[in-house]
Amino acid sequence: MSPLIPALENEPAKTAVRFGDVELSYSELAAAARPLGARIVTRNRVAVWAAPRCETAVAVVAALLAGVPAVPVNPGSGEAELAHIVADCAPDAILVAADEELPTPLAGLPRIDVDLTPDPDEPALGHPESGADSMPALIVYTSGTTGAPKGVVLSRRALAATLDDVADAWQWTDRDVLVHALPLFHVHGLVLGLLGPLRRSGTLHHLVRFTPDAVSHSLPEGTMFFGVPTMYHRLAEQAPGDPVLSRALSGARLLVSGSAALPLRDHEALTQATGQRVIERYGMTETLMSTSVRLDGPYKPGTVGVPLPSVDVRLVDDDGERVTADDGETVGEIQVRGPNLFTEYLGRPDATAEAFAGGWFRTGDMATKDADGFYRIVGRRSTDLIKSGGYRIGAGEIENVLLEHHGVREVAVTGAPDPDLGERVVAWVVPEGEQRPDEAELAELVTRRLAAYKRPREVRFVERLPRNDMGKVLKKELR
Repeated sequence: MSPLIPALENEPAKTAVRFGDVELSYSELAAAARPLGARIVTRNRVAVWAAPRCETAVAVVAALLAGVPAVPVNPGSGEAELAHIVADCAPDAILVAADEELPTPLAGLPRIDVDLTPDPDEPALGHPESGADSMPALIVYTSGTTGAPKGVVLSRRALAATLDDVADAWQWTDRDVLVHALPLFHVHGLVLGLLGPLRRSGTLHHLVRFTPDAVSHSLPEGTMFFGVPTMYHRLAEQAPGDPVLSRALSGARLLVSGSAALPLRDHEALTQATGQRVIERYGMTETLMSTSVRLDGPYKPGTVGVPLPSVDVRLVDDDGERVTADDGETVGEIQVRGPNLFTEYLGRPDATAEAFAGGWFRTGDMATKDADGFYRIVGRRSTDLIKSGGYRIGAGEIENVLLEHHGVREVAVTGAPDPDLGERVVAWVVPEGEQRPDEAELAELVTRRLAAYKRPREVRFVERLPRNDMGKVLKKELR
């Protein structure tokens, strides 16, 4: 078995992780993780209180070294969700910083405090990592938008495959310092954002809390920045009038956006203010990373790029037949296969079997593909595919066009039952300023840019859009 984090074997004299003002070198990370790993090595699985701090990094690394699956827990989850996770995966213990107070659903678990400077005489694991490549490394719970959260079991092989693939696409090396403020209980922040730099023998600088000013002060020491669209939108708003932020972003080697589509207007605003191009990629908890715009390839803003080296991707229609049209217009469901895929939904064999079609994972995401093999996400089958007048319409492309209007700050597009069309296109708009944009103008903009049948038949103005902790709009709450 090859080590998932090779740098822990030779412990380079450099910073491994930094959270705010607290940092650990590779030797300090190993010194803290190996004794903790020895304490949990006989456990079946452990929960990790995934607060944005060094203790979380130590806990996850300790579990990887011990070959014990780690279950990252969102500190912002409500008690019902926490109780569900505990009942579903039955962790033997929870790893947590000593000064953290745990909520009631977790209070009954054996608690193991994480010490950043343990007693050097405490028993510690030897150097080789435990467990085969096929063994579970993480159990990450889905957001639960389509039912109770499911535990997604991710193997060491899947983690290594996806991290090596994105390293190839982004030319990620040990010289890179990654800056971000992503939560550590999702694969974006935990797998890409924490294990990514550690696998490359690089450095993570976690901001703990995102603000444009924090990026201004920290990114000059970094080479890469990862964020979600809500973060990039704030950067795009502030950068034109903030030369410090603009210079910081201009100096980065790589800017990556994920977890949701980045609107074209934010792509353009950031490029105009900084000269930088933001790269988008596509993945989900069950697949980790599947596609990306490559640093050494063509750049097409608004797309999520091409399949990563070890991943196969295809589009299928409603009958399960492969979509062969590479016209950038024909919509199909994304299906994926490769070593990046999850092993199973914990304790849910029926759900696991239902998620696959002949070895291909059915993502539920809808996309188009152009002649160069670039994929463009148009939405989720369950919430973003609108069937109107015999046409299959992706909500995402309409949202991107509406965001070009100066009077639209935020927008979400859904379908609503219609006796004539089957479904009609509805736009939920957060206005930019106090004056509402003219509804006819919005419809005309979509007609001019896309097609008449994609225009919103109804516009509803709202003060805000409901979002989850990763910034994704919760469209079922709108409906």
